Amino acid sequence: MNTKNKLKIFNDPIYGFITIPNSLIFDLIEHKYFQRLRRITQMGLSYLVYPGAHHTRFHHALGSMYLMQKAIRILRFKGVTISEEEENALLVAILLHDIGHGPFSHAMEHSIVNGISHEEISVLFMEKLNEEFNGSLTLAIKIFKGDYHRKFLYQLVSSQLDMDRADYLKRDSFYTGVAEGNVNSERLITMLNVVDEELVIEEKGIYSIEKFLTARRLMYWQVYLHKTGLAAEQLLIRTLKRANELIKSGHNLTASKPLMYFLNNDITKDLFTDESLEIFSKLDDYDIISALKEWQNHEDFVLSNLSEMIVNRELLSIKIKNKPVKTNKLNKHIESLKNTYNISTNEAEYFVFGGEISNQAYQRKSQQINILYKTGKVVEVAKASDYLNLKALAKPVTKYYICYPKSKL
Repeated sequence: MNTKNKLKIFNDPIYGFITIPNSLIFDLIEHKYFQRLRRITQMGLSYLVYPGAHHTRFHHALGSMYLMQKAIRILRFKGVTISEEEENALLVAILLHDIGHGPFSHAMEHSIVNGISHEEISVLFMEKLNEEFNGSLTLAIKIFKGDYHRKFLYQLVSSQLDMDRADYLKRDSFYTGVAEGNVNSERLITMLNVVDEELVIEEKGIYSIEKFLTARRLMYWQVYLHKTGLAAEQLLIRTLKRANELIKSGHNLTASKPLMYFLNNDITKDLFTDESLEIFSKLDDYDIISALKEWQNHEDFVLSNLSEMIVNRELLSIKIKNKPVKTNKLNKHIESLKNTYNISTNEAEYFVFGGEISNQAYQRKSQQINILYKTGKVVEVAKASDYLNLKALAKPVTKYYICYPKSKL
């Protein structure tokens, strides 16, 4: 007889004790698909900028679930009906919302898989788990995909006021030490309410929303789009691209079996089979780091130098501009590199490149945040706020960058 205690408690550095509410949640956390998130860093290569940023998707998923538990309690207290089945589905959906992330998070979406997002892979994992758990995840999947008739349940999982953002801003602020991102998530949740099946914030929470959106903007410029982290992520994307190019031209590379599978095969959304999913579930940060350590010694000039740059944090110079980088400036660096190392234009372009980044803290058109006044009137936050910067936060700001070697490779 199995008498294993499934009502465990996690000690989280952000919120304190997090309680597992039921055996289904426990069994999902115990599952190998979810345990893999212990080996996926929450912030990719940001630890090369902020040494403390080694927290994982596992941490974040548990924190998001904790905030969802709190949100459900608050909404029920305010008279919003949420059934036990809907509660369990919400907890499952938020727990598994990031289960489809690949190694180093977003970098992999442009490298080893094509045309399929981590959200879509998360759905594939959920559907597979649903088979194992005899249909227990059916409602969670409907909510996660936005197919359930009660819109606010989906908004709690995915919106501009979801439990995902409420956790990662606070958590990433804590682990990076960037105080500007330290939002009061629990205050925000306490101000939640529902009107016509849509999520709203009560009037007295408007200043918390202003702080939340401002913090989000600052965290993007200061952390998520930090120029050094951006250069590191671009190097990783290009390293995997070069590895793929070499394999196609007949070169031998050493890497783990899961990584070699995705380097050997162009896996698109249509080709993402059950076999691909199972192999993807064995892929994590360790596969990438061990490969980079091996590839440092490869005979290929590009692969070895790119790998060594990441492993030893000898990254490219990066300049951020308000205007697009001129082609002649890129060409100047490319020609210099070609002449110095006697390499082709294609090879030089792995080390010299430009791109753009965009920051929009608040999306007014697609996902409005609405304020509920005491009179019952509901007003969009940018109109309700006397904080003039809120409208500015809704405008996307685009900047441009150029990367090139600091001196000699």
